[in-house]
Amino acid sequence: MEVSRIRILFLIALCASALPGCSWLGLGRGGDEAPEPIPPAAEGEVLGEPASDSPIIDPQVERREIRRKRIDTEDFELGLYAGILSIEDFESNSVVGARLAYHLTEDFFLEATYGQSRAGRTSYENLSGSADLLTDDERDYSYYALSAGWNALPGEIFIGENRAYNSAFYLVAGIGSTTFAGDDRFTVSGGFGYRILPSDWIAVHFDVRDHVFDIDLLGEKKIVNNLEAHLGLSIFF
Repeated sequence: MEVSRIRILFLIALCASALPGCSWLGLGRGGDEAPEPIPPAAEGEVLGEPASDSPIIDPQVERREIRRKRIDTEDFELGLYAGILSIEDFESNSVVGARLAYHLTEDFFLEATYGQSRAGRTSYENLSGSADLLTDDERDYSYYALSAGWNALPGEIFIGENRAYNSAFYLVAGIGSTTFAGDDRFTVSGGFGYRILPSDWIAVHFDVRDHVFDIDLLGEKKIVNNLEAHLGLSIFF
């Protein structure tokens, strides 16, 4: 009996020493505890990766330089032109001339023009077979005019997809003198034009003008309208 009691006490002591080891192996009550939570990702940080100061999207936009045509900083404009002049009762003939302009502002300018042409024969001279109404020298036609202009519709004209040029639709009116049929005649002129600037120092013009004065060659005094259309080229200096 004494031996059995000693064995029982030995087994109790052995079990008591073995129980703390069970909790170390995760077999005890401590094995049921929940794991520590993973902290949420910070703003701009991918889960599992460190945060970065750089943006998620970094667009690389290539900037291109745009150069707009403009009138040169100089205010004077000098040019030549050629076209057609319809002299009332004396057919239509070619006309050539020169232009000098001074740009007061972006909207207003002053202009001086001088042109030359030559009158043809009237229908009366061609049909009647009578003597000519004018001598050869009297058929020379020349004029000058001092005008004021207004750029009424400044804008741009587009040629193709990648080219744009400054342009302006303008109105002009002025006074001057016309030498025709051996006499100098006070003349009122007016019209419109369209200007395109291929470069900042050169301009292309298309103009329509009307030269109005009194004449009495056919025995009756009347007011005539001599219409002119011309194309010109000018430079700024």
